[in-house]
Amino acid sequence: MATSTGAELTIRPMRTADLAAAERVTAEGFYELEMRTRPADLPPPSMRSGEGAQSWVRRVQHILEHDPEGCWVAESGSGLVGVAVSMRRDLTWILATYAVRPGFQGHGLGRQLLEAALSHGRGCLRGMLAASADPRAARRYRQAGFRLHPTMSLTGVVDRTAIPLVERVREGSVGDVDLMNSVDRQVRDAAHGVDHELLASTYRLLVVDRSTGSGYAYSPPGGGGPYLLAATNRRTATALLWEVLAGSAEGEEVHVDQVTDVNEWALDVGMTAGLSLHCSGYLALRHMKPPRPYLPSAHFL
Repeated sequence: MATSTGAELTIRPMRTADLAAAERVTAEGFYELEMRTRPADLPPPSMRSGEGAQSWVRRVQHILEHDPEGCWVAESGSGLVGVAVSMRRDLTWILATYAVRPGFQGHGLGRQLLEAALSHGRGCLRGMLAASADPRAARRYRQAGFRLHPTMSLTGVVDRTAIPLVERVREGSVGDVDLMNSVDRQVRDAAHGVDHELLASTYRLLVVDRSTGSGYAYSPPGGGGPYLLAATNRRTATALLWEVLAGSAEGEEVHVDQVTDVNEWALDVGMTAGLSLHCSGYLALRHMKPPRPYLPSAHFL
């Protein structure tokens, strides 16, 4: 159902035909955000690449197919100016992406988009989202009932001499979905479900399945750090993170993001590997504790 916001702006459900324009809204919005909030000691941000745009469209098309009621856009006479994409997994509502085009911010449009996406979470017991350091967005999430847990990021080139021998970590496949869903429910109270099918076809998958602990980690095929990591104990999580870092190319910059204070095991691994620590945004949670051992993805949490 479309809702008029005045000034010829309309909030309406997203359609498949909106995907390309929605990707550009988020690319421009996140670039402007990083320009405002990125620490001075980090390299300047860059616009999302063509390959990154294709990946974004593929992810959001997947969510739109499975959760059409959670995907919304804001439209003006000149085109799309805002996007909010959310999903339900078990009894957890998850905000996957949310942006307003620069020039349309600060007029209540973001609040109305978020309210539309939150309507998809009615009946859910929990909520999760990855928040930037933008104070306006943080205020909006707090007003919506989320607790803001500060997160840290580790960046740099891995010291190859620090990598330990890791045993019993194997390459995974879609055949491990049941195992991964079980780990998800133990660690974050909700399985990724259908998202594992997309993730396993997109990212490198590492799995540990032992009587002493289970877990998995996704990472980009070419390296770059973990995209998503979950395990039933710290020892398993530590082994998985080391194996991900070992898979990075020599001299490549890696990123370990979304680290909350309950996941200090990841800080220990990253610092031992020679990575530098920075404060980033927040893991915003409603009616749940920060998952551990766990490194959420920015999109599927």
